[in-house]
Amino acid sequence: MPASENLVRKLPFSLEAEQSVLGSVLIDPEKLTQVLTVISSDDFYLEEHREIFAAMQRLFMGSQDIDPVLLSEELVRAGVYNVEKSSTYIRSLAELTSSAANILDYANIIKEKSLLRALIHVCDNITEDAYAAQNDASAIIDSAGGQIYALSQQHSQSDFSHIRDILIETYARLKALAEKDESIQGIDTGFSGLDSVLVGMGKGDLVLVGARPGMGKTSFALNIAANVAKKTGRQVCIFSLEMSNQQLVERMLSSEAMVESEKLRSGTISAEEWTRLARASEFLASCDIYIDDSAGITVTGMKAKLRKMKNLGLVVVDYLQLMQSDKKIENRVLEVGDISRNLKLMAKDLGVPVICCAQLSRGPEGRTSKKPMLSDLRDSGAIEQDADVVLFIYREKYYSDGTEKNPADENVAEIIVAKNRHGSTNNGIELGWFGQYTKFSTLEQREAP
Repeated sequence: MPASENLVRKLPFSLEAEQSVLGSVLIDPEKLTQVLTVISSDDFYLEEHREIFAAMQRLFMGSQDIDPVLLSEELVRAGVYNVEKSSTYIRSLAELTSSAANILDYANIIKEKSLLRALIHVCDNITEDAYAAQNDASAIIDSAGGQIYALSQQHSQSDFSHIRDILIETYARLKALAEKDESIQGIDTGFSGLDSVLVGMGKGDLVLVGARPGMGKTSFALNIAANVAKKTGRQVCIFSLEMSNQQLVERMLSSEAMVESEKLRSGTISAEEWTRLARASEFLASCDIYIDDSAGITVTGMKAKLRKMKNLGLVVVDYLQLMQSDKKIENRVLEVGDISRNLKLMAKDLGVPVICCAQLSRGPEGRTSKKPMLSDLRDSGAIEQDADVVLFIYREKYYSDGTEKNPADENVAEIIVAKNRHGSTNNGIELGWFGQYTKFSTLEQREAP
């Protein structure tokens, strides 16, 4: 485009649509309630139109009639116009509009132009970031995606739904559940004791798995990922911010083949173990599991990759405190809160459960009872609020001196359901734990293989 043509470009707006909406409200004040579900005063391009619409809103909120005289007085009181100019322009708005019948069409035009201007503003910010080159290219791309996604979220609005319509949908869902329709039921973790409490992980649930380092939270999440991929046949996506994809796969192989992880690292593997590894490899290869080990990925970056998946069933993020926010936030507590909130929005938008591992603070180590609590969640209390389910992993052996009275207790782990938005909590669901294989199991399978 020639430079001269570029200089005369103007931001998109429709003078006629803005005047018609304001004139329609003056003709039929009851129409204001309809347009308020579509636009706000900020969607108007001309400042005087923004002020007039805002004055109409103030009169509406004050239960006053919206007529030319009262509106003119409100504008004069706000210092927008003098008396003469105010009454003249308001009268002209009413005269320009012949009917209020098409007010929603006019409002949609205003909203469309407002979104286009907002998009131009976002693109300008992205261009400035790219020219400044203060961050690496991937961070700028993630930030750009985050800004555009935030804009798209503002565009999508829902209206009231009558309870009779919601009841019909709810009844249909309950009937499908009673008939064991798997497309409606929540996704099981594969651990019967835990599933009896959670009744499956629901679509759009953010499931937080918290534990101290070395307690087994990554292994627990990977075990669930393998169980879900095996049972449902759907795609399971794992974002590993701490370990490489090879390290992650080694853990999964160790767990599935029941070959000690130390042997996989050293390469001292017997012939019989090679056979088990081959079978485990064949099984894992048949599962639709995808692993991304990008460091410092943002929620926007995750969502961009997940949208390409056609049969997504579960997302695993390991772990929360290693993620970065799309925004530049100096305060780490606020940043982690922003990340957890966006993870919940991502789960809801994609309609699948998202399991996110999180580190706990040192709080449990300073207490007589070492069992973790919600207050031990590190960096932000917003994590607790955003999560639908909070699970803590606790092993007595982790804090013991090795002189257990019952050696079998070494193979026991407790899963504490500290928060469950959809049901009850539980102070401790016992699972089998085999550290050498990085594997959790149900109590029925607790005996060492």
